[in-house]
Amino acid sequence: MELNEYFVKAVNAAEHYAAATGVECVVIDVDGKILGPESVPPRGSDFCRQLEKIFPGNELKCSQVHRYGSYQAERFGGKYMFFCPMSLLHWTSPLYKEGVLVGAMMCGPALIIDSEDFIRNDLISGKNLPASEVFRLMKLASDIPSVTTERSRSLSELLYLTAAGISELDHIEYQLNQENSVQQKEISEYIQYIKTMEKSEAEISRYPFEKETDLIDYIENGETVRARAALNEILGNVFFASGGDIKVIRARVLELVVLLSRAAVRGGADAEQIFGMNYQYINRINSFTSIDAIASWLSRIIVKFSELVFDMRDIKHADAIQRAMQFVRENFQNKISLDEAAAWVNLSPSYLSKLFKKELDKNFNAYLNQIRVEKSKNYLLNTDIPLIDIAGMCGFEDQSYFSKVFKKYSGNSPGKFRESRGRASSDNQEIH
Repeated sequence: MELNEYFVKAVNAAEHYAAATGVECVVIDVDGKILGPESVPPRGSDFCRQLEKIFPGNELKCSQVHRYGSYQAERFGGKYMFFCPMSLLHWTSPLYKEGVLVGAMMCGPALIIDSEDFIRNDLISGKNLPASEVFRLMKLASDIPSVTTERSRSLSELLYLTAAGISELDHIEYQLNQENSVQQKEISEYIQYIKTMEKSEAEISRYPFEKETDLIDYIENGETVRARAALNEILGNVFFASGGDIKVIRARVLELVVLLSRAAVRGGADAEQIFGMNYQYINRINSFTSIDAIASWLSRIIVKFSELVFDMRDIKHADAIQRAMQFVRENFQNKISLDEAAAWVNLSPSYLSKLFKKELDKNFNAYLNQIRVEKSKNYLLNTDIPLIDIAGMCGFEDQSYFSKVFKKYSGNSPGKFRESRGRASSDNQEIH
């Protein structure tokens, strides 16, 4: 596919970003499709294809993951870091042209931890894989760049500045798109149709509630094309009945935005994400100065809400569980709780607990203790550090509890592990 000048510029910037940082950077369109030379597969693609072979029932649905990231970046002010369902870190920033979202720049995959730890503790934990498959995954994962948390945040900030430069954004207020010829043609045709109807002025001005009901149904079922057609008829009626009064039109459109957001949530879209976007939309309504701009803007909202009805929930959950795991890895030495982790990922404690059980087949505390035990092994190999100090350094309340938990997860006491320098005893071979 031949790219226009705007996307050529974006793809060129992505290539320079990747060359300078060592992390793959691509440009995607609004459907999540990667743009640019098809002859050069993104870094990490071999790893992802291998995962598809190993876990055939767990399709990656990369385009949906890409869309999720771009929507979240738009919602959170231009940048967002997230984990895909396969536990790989990405960050993204939206691309705008004349105020309209046309795609995004996306970086990744990257690892926030050592590739071997990632394979053993995150990806294949609890799964019975042949040693040959594990070895192949480790070899492929070693090609994926590892970044620290601090560096990933800096890389995300750099991507945001790059995308903003390409978009030529006015950071005070986006310039709204004034052209949407197809939609304007449909609205104009419907207004002309209204004028030819042999009805009284009162009947013509009556708000088409039946069309509103159709619109809600289409949104709830994710039928974008039908939803846009119904919207154009409603807007045609609103524009005609208002006599061009922009204040009246804004008020009616505001009602529609609230209505559409509720319909999307009822259809299965994530309430938090929908209402977060909805808040931005409502704040933007008073910036419109023309009917064309309002119509174009509302049509884009319909597309987003319809897409969010399906396919995004599982991706959001995968992202949330990975961010919770990252929170544990970065704070294992402190006294942390399920409530704190839930607050970090913006979920309720009970819901996050269910996600841990479903995705990892263990509860939050079990995962926390497992990470603490793994971290403590590194300290135990240093014989200059007393056992009681290691317990505190890894977040355990006392040495007795540390010993109990350590033996549960490793099969040996901390002291015996230190004596054997981490080698498994002949009667207690641990298979990871």
